[in-house]
Amino acid sequence: MKKKNNRSPWSWIPTLYFAEGLPYVAVMTVSVIMYKRFGLSNTEIALYTSWLYLPWVIKPFWSPFVDILKTKRWWIVSMQLLIGAGLAGVAFTLPTPFYLQASLAFFWLMAFSSATHDIAADGFYMLALDDSQQSFFVGIRSTFYRLASITGQGLLVVLAGFLEKSTGKIPYAWSLTFFILAGIFLAFFVYHRFVLPYPNTDTGKSARTSHEVVTEFGNTFQSFFTKKGIGLAIAFMLLYRLAEAMLVKLTSPFLLDSRDVGGLGLHTSEVGITYGTVGVIALTLGGIIGGILASRQGLKYWLWPMALAITLPNAAYLYLAFYQPDNMIWVNTAVAVEQFGYGFGFTAYMLYLIYFSQGEHKTAHYSICTGFMALGMMLPGMAAGWIQEQLGYQHFFILIMILTIPTLVLIPFMKVDPEFGRSKKEKQTDC
Repeated sequence: MKKKNNRSPWSWIPTLYFAEGLPYVAVMTVSVIMYKRFGLSNTEIALYTSWLYLPWVIKPFWSPFVDILKTKRWWIVSMQLLIGAGLAGVAFTLPTPFYLQASLAFFWLMAFSSATHDIAADGFYMLALDDSQQSFFVGIRSTFYRLASITGQGLLVVLAGFLEKSTGKIPYAWSLTFFILAGIFLAFFVYHRFVLPYPNTDTGKSARTSHEVVTEFGNTFQSFFTKKGIGLAIAFMLLYRLAEAMLVKLTSPFLLDSRDVGGLGLHTSEVGITYGTVGVIALTLGGIIGGILASRQGLKYWLWPMALAITLPNAAYLYLAFYQPDNMIWVNTAVAVEQFGYGFGFTAYMLYLIYFSQGEHKTAHYSICTGFMALGMMLPGMAAGWIQEQLGYQHFFILIMILTIPTLVLIPFMKVDPEFGRSKKEKQTDC
């Protein structure tokens, strides 16, 4: 029986990238809100959930084996099955006395499976589509990834809040929520098992010997760490989001904490709407506008404005912490301003990773860059909860503003080709 290779990309790209976004949101954001509702301290939440970044930090070390062993298609459907099992595991263990250790173990399983799924999905995208299709669908895949964020941080958190109110039992409410998410993911597994095409180039077999693979692996890393300006580049990867890395770990706890300890006292559903829906929409708009503008004048032109955008709007949380407004319009506006700035400023970060990855091993080097990106979020995030509990929310957000300084200090030293990032149309217009 001939395997089908002529599936329309519309039949699998939206669902594939929706499935790519959901577990990341569940591990990185939904877990923070859930553990806060279970009564864990900010120190515990920030430390435990920051460790979950580790699979994305070390992803470059096992990405070559995803290329060599089995097919990308096999990795995708297998990881979706594992992620679904991990979600079900979280759901089963939440009502138990040992929920913390057990749920963290399942979140670890999901994190490693999700990071592996990312590698396979992005590789499959390049194998299954020609160049023109890849360009056409790049916006589609990003859109559905963002929709997954809204679903995870927004709709599912709102659902958990509704179940909290209706059942009066927080563990039971979150258990039901994760059962629903597990069901969604198992449906993705079944769907993609039959719908994903079978690209002829997705063989999963290397023509090289094991010795050649190991040698090439070593050469790839050596060539990355001997690049010109590597020290400054690594500093940029680790420090550009320093303040944001600490802020993001305490955003949901701040919104949920009672007013007498400096928080805003929002309900779980309100956090789902404010941070998981309004915030994600603002983040997406910021990223879209940032991409459009960068394609016109290039990365170098927009580097300073984008660095300011990812740092200065953090002051919105100073306003929320000092004034603790009751009006949800002000709360939503403040969150939207900060998230829009983050989305706009993050454009420069991603473009710089692409710029620095250029060369013979650009795919592997980009993967290494994303490892440093995850490390830059992991390390500051681990300490964020303890620092906040020592300082209180007001002084913590003052510290966040101080930590924006290293980002701005780096910018004058960054060397970027003025033409990088500009579209061909814009370059031709100048000519």
